[in-house]
Amino acid sequence: MPAIMQHSLALPVAALAWLGRQGARAIAALVFIGIAVPPLGVFLKPYVTEAIFLLLCISFMRVDVAAMRGHLARSALVIGATLWSSFAVPLLFGLGGIVTGIDRSAPDLFLGLMLQAVASPMMASPALVALMGLDSTLVLITLVTGTALVPLSAPLFAWLFFGSALTLSPLALGLKLFAMLAGAIFVAALIRRLVGAEAIVRYRQSIDGFNILVLLVFVSAVMGTVAASFWAQPIRVLLLTVFAFAVFAVLLGATALVFRKAGAERALALGLMASQRNMGLMLAGTDGALPGLTWLYFALAQFPIYVSPQLLKPLVRSLRRTSTPAP
Repeated sequence: MPAIMQHSLALPVAALAWLGRQGARAIAALVFIGIAVPPLGVFLKPYVTEAIFLLLCISFMRVDVAAMRGHLARSALVIGATLWSSFAVPLLFGLGGIVTGIDRSAPDLFLGLMLQAVASPMMASPALVALMGLDSTLVLITLVTGTALVPLSAPLFAWLFFGSALTLSPLALGLKLFAMLAGAIFVAALIRRLVGAEAIVRYRQSIDGFNILVLLVFVSAVMGTVAASFWAQPIRVLLLTVFAFAVFAVLLGATALVFRKAGAERALALGLMASQRNMGLMLAGTDGALPGLTWLYFALAQFPIYVSPQLLKPLVRSLRRTSTPAP
């Protein structure tokens, strides 16, 4: 590479690396930027699908295939976590919504909950878990297996619970999700072949920074209407925010309880993975054709996801002081 080109790229690469080093602070700040600058959300909203596709490509690009093969030795734990995340969680959400009557009293909220439940874990989950010092490799392989099932599990639960609330048919949803995931895997494999795995590792902080910028597109798009909604109906927004935190906490706690025999730290890592659902993938899969309340719930559900690494760090430190990791 010519010296002049290296010099011209050095500054943006260094800036991205600095942003990547901010970690949990930068990720938490995204939510507040999205709320504070509504015009940014309006401008970026048409690009949500492209942003989600880029995030998928980045995540698959960083998958260490050799490490994944090694962690398949924990097949029982991986299979259990995958089945829990892909089938048990949406089934419990769907039955819970029916039993409590949310499907009839607040169908748009129920749609949001079900899209949250059928989504695979966020592609950023391994990075967020790693920021807390937990087992990100276990999360990564479970995320990959769970994501591979989404084109099958999402249409199944859409057929069981969505009814006419979703304008996209279950088959069309499954095909669209499959196309996005397969395309992202192809692009990621091509990038790894062209630049090499060593370069990806060497520039990991810059890639983290770029990942945060792409996340800004998604978060700004979904958070852009929060401020206006708050001023119009503050009680409703506050109640929905509390509800979003409660859903997050229940998912995290229930998952950690189910997998407690794997060790406290692994159980917490899986709990974080299960509670950080890739709602952006569902937005992309439905082309954003969702009711206003569903959009608002998706926006408010970003709060617990992006602030959890900061909030839960003391819990991780406490676990390390009081427990011994599982062998």
